[in-house]
Amino acid sequence: MVVDVFNMEGQKVSSVELPPSIFDAPILVDLMHQAYLRQMANARLGTHDTKTRNEVSGGGRKPWRQKGTGRARQGSTRSPVWARGAKVHTPHPRSYEMAMPKKMRRAALRSALSAKAAEAAIVVVDQLTLPEAKTRYMASSLNKLVGDASALVLIPEKESYEAVIRSTRNLPDAKILLANYLNIRDLLVFDKIVMPLASLDVITSNLGQVGG
Repeated sequence: MVVDVFNMEGQKVSSVELPPSIFDAPILVDLMHQAYLRQMANARLGTHDTKTRNEVSGGGRKPWRQKGTGRARQGSTRSPVWARGAKVHTPHPRSYEMAMPKKMRRAALRSALSAKAAEAAIVVVDQLTLPEAKTRYMASSLNKLVGDASALVLIPEKESYEAVIRSTRNLPDAKILLANYLNIRDLLVFDKIVMPLASLDVITSNLGQVGG
């Protein structure tokens, strides 16, 4: 699959062939869905907690005597039927972590990238550079490259792209991400993927080996 390569002004400067093993792979919707659920589940903290009868304060003695009062018998104010009593069948700290083999995770990324490529949503630029770290410069470039669409901007490293990172922070419909940290959620959430040729090399290195 051959796509155009643009400069930051949105002008075509050359073309590049996207590796078919990554950008023309079978689109496995079920696999992408499984990878997405795994990522969202692993992001949950699982720190929710409620108090059981052993943790609720009070209830040290019987509220009233067993018989003769006309009221229902009660043994403790810690009972779940009392206001400010204990809770039953409610959440406690736990892990939501889901396992998924690395080969399946990488196959899900190939499927997502192939789906984006099929939608012409992969935008390759020759170099991702700005005159200085100004939000308006990045906003102008993204408008020329993707229009009103939201954009996931992939960079190969942090060191040489500090101005781009700072210029993208305040854009609500754009996100900067290291190409090494490519994940299924961001691929599915954003409309367009913008990457310099250097990021394409990183992705090819990480995902190019089919079956790995």
